[in-house]
Amino acid sequence: MTEPVYIIDGARTPFLKSRNKPGPFAASDLATDAGRALLVRQRFAPTDLDEVILGCASPSPDEVNIGRVVALRMGCGQKVPGWTVMRNCASGMQALDSAVTNIRAGRSHLVLAGGVDALSRAPLLFSDAMVLWLSAWYAAKSAGERVAVLRRFRLRNLAPVIGIMKGLTDPMVGLLMGQTAENLAYRFGITRREMDEFAAESHRRVLAAQRGGGFANEIVPLYDGKGALYAADDGAREDSTVENLAKLRPFFDKKYGNVTAGNSSQITDGAAWLVLASERAVAEHGLVARARIVDSEWAGLDPAQMGLGPVHAATPILRRHGLALDELDAWEINEAFAAQVIACERAWNDADYCRGELGLDGALGSIDPSKLNADGGAIALGHPVGASGARIVLHLVNTLERVGGKRGIAAICIGGGQGGAMLIERG
Repeated sequence: MTEPVYIIDGARTPFLKSRNKPGPFAASDLATDAGRALLVRQRFAPTDLDEVILGCASPSPDEVNIGRVVALRMGCGQKVPGWTVMRNCASGMQALDSAVTNIRAGRSHLVLAGGVDALSRAPLLFSDAMVLWLSAWYAAKSAGERVAVLRRFRLRNLAPVIGIMKGLTDPMVGLLMGQTAENLAYRFGITRREMDEFAAESHRRVLAAQRGGGFANEIVPLYDGKGALYAADDGAREDSTVENLAKLRPFFDKKYGNVTAGNSSQITDGAAWLVLASERAVAEHGLVARARIVDSEWAGLDPAQMGLGPVHAATPILRRHGLALDELDAWEINEAFAAQVIACERAWNDADYCRGELGLDGALGSIDPSKLNADGGAIALGHPVGASGARIVLHLVNTLERVGGKRGIAAICIGGGQGGAMLIERG
């Protein structure tokens, strides 16, 4: 189980913000286009892959087992298995971890793994009342029965159920994900201004990275069916200042809350892939490794406090490797909500929390702000649920290369009360 797993290369699409209508690309389009561009620059053929693993939280009905659909569309051939994993916000990271497991077990040596979601295409659903009415209508045999069914119809039955709102509501505690962020804000005394300052800084860092070419080596441009070009992430805004963000109303708790659309991650479409390889595959194909996946961890916690998942997943990794928070060269913590990332930082710096929840002797400390999400995060980039776990690992590798760093951790909170983390190392 000590088999090294190397990151050879990676690529992603631009992350495209949902604009209250279906976006230009289906999830399989996004994953296919990013995957083709990544594979065409490799020293091996797509048919040399041992498997394709794709994380996706919300595939369309015509994309069942989207991992296999995309593998075939990318030209991997009929003999390369393709499969799909789902762990909510960490689906892309789960795909990577599944690849690591298979490589270390000797079942695979060369794997394409990543994640995708086209959340702008999340479905509108019929209500239960409308479904029951339709069932009665189709069961009616005679004209009289149909007239009776028609009399029971109510216009309110046509009100759609927004699929993404149901998907973002925890079924165990009945809370939207943003309401769990409100819980953390209350628990750790996080103010509205602190949330808006964090969000504004995320936009500032993304815009600075875009101007400085910080995403250039990971984004694959897209063309839609009409020839329109999508070359860059489009969620970051110059006018997302603290002053402008302060004008937005709370969304999840309209009376008492502080979590707004502006200090939350954006609803977005996107895909991200990484090529993972064993030592044998590196030698066989003459590959050059960029980094290694050294360790990973999954953790569970109260679903109503789900945003603290990165703390519970990353801490065991730190302890296993004898690392302090400030000994890492870079951190990527997915920005589901500003309050959620701030809460993670405060939990690590809270002696009572570290003792009571993590089994530590005292507070673990703080992360250097310059090393945390150095190029911004999901508040400005967006959070295509299935893709984000892979994106933060890919960008962590790029950040480590840029700063000449050796080690970093990518961590993510997961709806349902979980957390995931990966330790990445160069050299």
